[in-house]
Amino acid sequence: MTTAGPAPAPEQDKGGLRTALAGLTTRGRSFLAAGVAAAICAYVLGQSDLLRVGLLLAVLPLVCATVLYRTRYRVAGSRRLSPARVPAGSEARVHLRMDNVSRLPTGLLMLQDRVPYVLGPRPRFVLDRVEAGGRREVSYRVRSDLRGRYPLGPLQLRLTDPFGMCELTRSFSTFDTLTVIPRVEALPPVRLGGEAKGYGDGRQRSLALAGEDDVIPRGYRRGDDLRRVHWRSTARYGELMVRREEQPQRARCTVLLDTRAVGYLGAGPDSAFEWAVSGAASMLVHMLERGYSVRLLTDTGSSVPGEGADGFAGSSQESADAAGLMMDTLAVIDHSDGTGLSPAYDVLRGGNEGLLVAFLGDLDEEQAGLIGRMRRRSGGAIAFLLDSDVWTRESGEPPPAGGESAGEESLRLLHEAGWTALSVPRGASLTDLWRQADRQRAGLVSGIGTEGRS
Repeated sequence: MTTAGPAPAPEQDKGGLRTALAGLTTRGRSFLAAGVAAAICAYVLGQSDLLRVGLLLAVLPLVCATVLYRTRYRVAGSRRLSPARVPAGSEARVHLRMDNVSRLPTGLLMLQDRVPYVLGPRPRFVLDRVEAGGRREVSYRVRSDLRGRYPLGPLQLRLTDPFGMCELTRSFSTFDTLTVIPRVEALPPVRLGGEAKGYGDGRQRSLALAGEDDVIPRGYRRGDDLRRVHWRSTARYGELMVRREEQPQRARCTVLLDTRAVGYLGAGPDSAFEWAVSGAASMLVHMLERGYSVRLLTDTGSSVPGEGADGFAGSSQESADAAGLMMDTLAVIDHSDGTGLSPAYDVLRGGNEGLLVAFLGDLDEEQAGLIGRMRRRSGGAIAFLLDSDVWTRESGEPPPAGGESAGEESLRLLHEAGWTALSVPRGASLTDLWRQADRQRAGLVSGIGTEGRS
């Protein structure tokens, strides 16, 4: 509970008086100046009646300022965001609630919330007299095309006297944070080269519980299926024994996001880097919806969520928490100072990393070769290459004449390494590219199978 307009301490009376006088409005200053002028004229002319008028004009704003400064309103304010995490370009609603927790009614209140300029204009509300124990609720909308974390608050109350002579501002101490995550594009479910339910790229098998001891039959427990009774072990141990069957483990998917500043040109919501961030967010959401255990990996080697088995989330609750953590990370992620992808390559040290989906900037021959070797450490690999030459080329503009460009050479090297790699032009839809990757992947698998039978 936050109180607006507390009584000043004795040692702060002098400074508080200056604060109260500084809060005089134009009307209050005009009255004070007119009163002083009238008092001077009355003294010069010897008019006592004019002196009374001057004193009245001068004292009225001073009395209003003193009374307003001494006002002991006890008002509690709260803020609620709906939702607290919103995609870029979407609106969020901020609900404000004011409670008068004192036994006295308030006067006219002006409520003002502080918001960053990227979220819109500063909201202001005028609240009429709030009765003792009463409450008022107001709301406003905020919207941002730029991802990030934006503080809201602190909430401010502007107190004014009935004559409009003085205005004082009281601030609450609390604030909230609105998280604007990247835009998420809904992706269609594709099979990615013959993936089956429970198997395929990134699918692994594990035992029902944990460890190799699960292959040993265990004692019968109430509720076990009688069809799982292992009769040979039952005859051996003299009690009912049941089999522990293998179950398919959740598929794994690593989304690699290249954040190197040297890999991208331009800035702003329509830049190549923002497309890559939005694409990574869309891929994470899509894979989580399909039941994958997902992690976000950057060129710096940082992995999110970084908990559980090898950095992947385990249970459904962990996946929900990990999804929020990854989205919060993407909301504030920025360019890195690195020049290579070696730290990310070192993280992919295991042989069962599952499906690998990469969003890459410009690659030189060395980095393209390093990315190509990542294919050996994953069950399948799909790359979206945001080449600066292709990205900055105007729509309909033909490619420059000459030999193979750096982007085309990178694509060729990735294809030779077994990647399903696509070039991303400006304004491309990730949904269309995702379908195209599925067709390319299916053709690659079919070609490998035909070659193996020949």
